[in-house]
Amino acid sequence: MVKTPIYFDHAATTPLCEEAFDKMKPYFTENFGNANSQHCFGREAVKAVDEARDTIASIINCKPGELYFTSGGTESDNWALRGIASAHKDKGKHIIISPIEHAAMITTAKELAKDGFEIEFMKVDEEGFVDLEHLKSIIRDDTILVACMMANNEVGTIEPIKEIAEIAHSKNAVMFTDAVQAAGVLKIDVKALGVDLMSMSSHKIYGPKGVGALYIRTGLKIDSIITGGHQERTKRGGTTNVPGVVGFAKAFEIAARDMDKNFEYVSSLRDRFINKVLAEVPFVKLNGPRKEGRLPANADFSFRYIEGESILFSLDLAGIAVSSGSACSSGSLEPSHVLLALGLPEGLAHGSIRFSFGKRNTAEEIDYAVEVLKQAVDRLRKMSPLFKVEGETKNV
Repeated sequence: MVKTPIYFDHAATTPLCEEAFDKMKPYFTENFGNANSQHCFGREAVKAVDEARDTIASIINCKPGELYFTSGGTESDNWALRGIASAHKDKGKHIIISPIEHAAMITTAKELAKDGFEIEFMKVDEEGFVDLEHLKSIIRDDTILVACMMANNEVGTIEPIKEIAEIAHSKNAVMFTDAVQAAGVLKIDVKALGVDLMSMSSHKIYGPKGVGALYIRTGLKIDSIITGGHQERTKRGGTTNVPGVVGFAKAFEIAARDMDKNFEYVSSLRDRFINKVLAEVPFVKLNGPRKEGRLPANADFSFRYIEGESILFSLDLAGIAVSSGSACSSGSLEPSHVLLALGLPEGLAHGSIRFSFGKRNTAEEIDYAVEVLKQAVDRLRKMSPLFKVEGETKNV
């Protein structure tokens, strides 16, 4: 008998690993000092922060001084976009981003457009991969920034970041990648990739919530967006979250150490789930690439004739936690902007569910979830007037 509840929403957040929690504990109690204080308590705190910075820098192949701690991926994304726009506006105001970026990027870009910046979207194909030829055709001498996430948070597509960076640099534009879904899951070498900025978040890799980082290449001109303090070498004001930083580094260290093993195992769960759903659930579409170029944990499906929210609630009642699209925007009634960019019609985009697996999940949980999903979809479709009209004769 499979034990419930079952957690299939690791793209939204992951459980804090025990090793990271143990590493954090002393910095809540006896080693509680402010890392900006000059006394012994502060020195103990700053030592822990410096060691954490060294650990993460070594994993992504950057200098410790190029790594700045933030409150998470959203702040890092905002800093990258707003900071470059402000610092480079004398060169131009043309910014290129992918249409499937996280809401932290899309919303911020729209706000910059109100301030006179020209935002242009590069095209993606039906699986979410960036059209490199289109990017070459729209980049200009006055382009100041090209931004593309390393791996999509909704459909799991892994982008050709090195090639995108080369195109950006051909016009002396800054290259930024949101690696929130990729860091700790894929091998990342910022120097080999050629990126100038890269965001990361702790809670996607079994670390604590509320802490992340932004890699900023040495010599890159970027303005601050949080002022009022001298923390993070005067670049980002605010008291350093010492326990969070320590936990982040420990979780990242473990993720890097176990990366190959976790990738193989979680990919096997993903493939088992995808194969079963495609074989056993009718009128369904897999969103994103079939296997190659897809994050190991991700399986995103659209179910024709029913709303994704209805499936989510049905699965939740059966003890299975999933997400309707992106967790960051699942409260919205609008269809997924990612799926619309991939060319899905609104009706099919509304019927999407994201399943994202973790290292603690099992094959037995996969099989149980497929059976529950089949029953839920069948029950919901029987209540759908559209299915009664079209379902007998029309496939996806």
